[in-house]
Amino acid sequence: MSEILCSTGALLGRGNNRDYRLLPALARELRCDGFELMLYAAWYPEIGTLIRTLQSFRLHIPVLHCEKSIGEHISGGQGDEALRLFEVNCRAAQALGADRLVLHLWGGFPSDQHFERNMAAYPRLADLAEAHGLSLLIENVVCNQCDPLTRLTELAQAYPDIRFVYDTKMAAFHQQNKRLYNPDCAWLARHIRHCHVNDHAGGYMDWANLCTLPIGQGHVDFERFFRHLQHTGYTGDFTVESSACDQHGHIDTAMLNRQFKLIRNAFPTV
Repeated sequence: MSEILCSTGALLGRGNNRDYRLLPALARELRCDGFELMLYAAWYPEIGTLIRTLQSFRLHIPVLHCEKSIGEHISGGQGDEALRLFEVNCRAAQALGADRLVLHLWGGFPSDQHFERNMAAYPRLADLAEAHGLSLLIENVVCNQCDPLTRLTELAQAYPDIRFVYDTKMAAFHQQNKRLYNPDCAWLARHIRHCHVNDHAGGYMDWANLCTLPIGQGHVDFERFFRHLQHTGYTGDFTVESSACDQHGHIDTAMLNRQFKLIRNAFPTV
């Protein structure tokens, strides 16, 4: 049965100094099934303390979202550093009881401009994840050279067993959600193992409006999206990433709970 997860990135922001010690109190207010832990570069120096503290909370964290500079290092040609950091993320995920890793395989200013580097890095990353008992999921991250659907296609052709995270906001940024429903993209269904459910109100490659919005505050057709998932027999989980922490550190848990309820109503198997 599918689960609805809340990204810790929706809860921890600059307004509350990304204080992960807030999570137990927030968990009591949220009507989700667990959490997708977003790891930040600023946490690396205290990674041991972070892991021990989160272990003591006994939260359900089945998914860890890898720290985003990993993909940027790969794109920029710093593959060794990317692998070093990725292994730190793997160890953290394993220690917290996660079974999946979400990865931005490309990113930053280089993005997908040297996609051959990102393609070449994937097998080693997948092997490292597997060695830690984790399933590696590649997200359809926005691109500045091509587009995410083309990049996923290239990856699937090279690595037929690859698994994806489908992010509705990332796809909407490139106006690709409707392409998901075309017969020529039916192959995607067997690779999508997790979904990030977020809205987008900007236009095509509208960098000024690349923000993570709640369902209903943008133009993504979620009714059609959920119908499509049901039609294809989707059994994966959903993560809500809608930014809920304002500049003063106030967290809109009521908004997040409405998001969870919307998904449950639209996808009854969660």
